[in-house]
Amino acid sequence: MRTIGLIGGLSWESTVIYYQIVNQRVRERLGGSHSANSLIWSVDYTTVEDLIFADRWDEVGELLADAGVKLAAMGAELLLICSNTFSRVNDEVERAASVPVLHIADAVGAEVNAGGMRRVGLLGTRFTMEEPFYRDRLTAHGFEVVVPERDERELVHRVIFEELIRGVLRPASRDAYVRTIDGLAAQGAEAVILGCTEIELLITDKDTAIPLLPSARLHAEAAASLAMND
Repeated sequence: MRTIGLIGGLSWESTVIYYQIVNQRVRERLGGSHSANSLIWSVDYTTVEDLIFADRWDEVGELLADAGVKLAAMGAELLLICSNTFSRVNDEVERAASVPVLHIADAVGAEVNAGGMRRVGLLGTRFTMEEPFYRDRLTAHGFEVVVPERDERELVHRVIFEELIRGVLRPASRDAYVRTIDGLAAQGAEAVILGCTEIELLITDKDTAIPLLPSARLHAEAAASLAMND
């Protein structure tokens, strides 16, 4: 079994999901008291948050690449950036660490294709919903991606940074997200990608009329499968 290196703290609340799911899948597959060989490098989120809002992505890439190099030096054989937004620097981390970095959009895209879906909605930060680095990676898997209208995108983005990343879960925000998902369903979305790992803390399939695709869980499950299949 390969050792998984998690670049986390993006935020730490969602990194907990990664650690839990990776170990659950290993135990389910191997039985007994098995758990994953894993390492975590957790960054101070405020540092990277300030950089992305200043559009200093080169420095973000350097910081996360340094984390990847350190994990590889400690024995990580497969890396994950535990975030959708920060997957923008996936390639930079892989080049620096010389270790495969499993892209979160590829894990999500594989699940969409496995479900035979041709049109899906996407929620996430403004960076994830509006910039091409993530949406293009998804559509390369052969399906269409739709996002909310501008006002709704701003609401989704604000809730992520002002509430979810800080561990705040408000029923009013959950209701607003559900209304946004209903709007995506009206546009023909067969499911909605929770393209920010913290959104999984706020809503589940029980809240919505169409299926949700939880990116953190799918990413972690794919990593566990890769690690065990080596």
